[in-house]
Amino acid sequence: MASNNVVWIVIAVLAALIVIGALVWVGRKRQISRRVAQADEIREEVRQKEVKVQRREALADETAAKARAAQAEAEAKAAEAARLQENAEKHRTEAAAHRDELDERAQHADALDPRVSDDNRAESVARGDQAGRAEADR
Repeated sequence: MASNNVVWIVIAVLAALIVIGALVWVGRKRQISRRVAQADEIREEVRQKEVKVQRREALADETAAKARAAQAEAEAKAAEAARLQENAEKHRTEAAAHRDELDERAQHADALDPRVSDDNRAESVARGDQAGRAEADR
């Protein structure tokens, strides 16, 4: 009977080991299933956020392109302003040269005209107008 008890004890131990093994196996399977589900959720979240990030990147690229275009336009306008300034200076220089030439010719005309006195001659040239000559004509 002792051997019969030993057999039953061995069977009970084996049954307990099988039950414990089955419980461990089911527990690990559930844990793996939960981890897979959690990983899938994270991947889905990453996909959704990836779309948002792509939109932000596209917006950043578009904004950078607009900034480059604005910079190019500003540089073009600055170049145009410099060109216009240069033209204005050229015109000023030419106008001043013509003004000097006209003043010299007016002085020469006043010097030739006996009706213009020395005082009126100096005022006429200094003002750059015909007032001195008009007074001399009276």
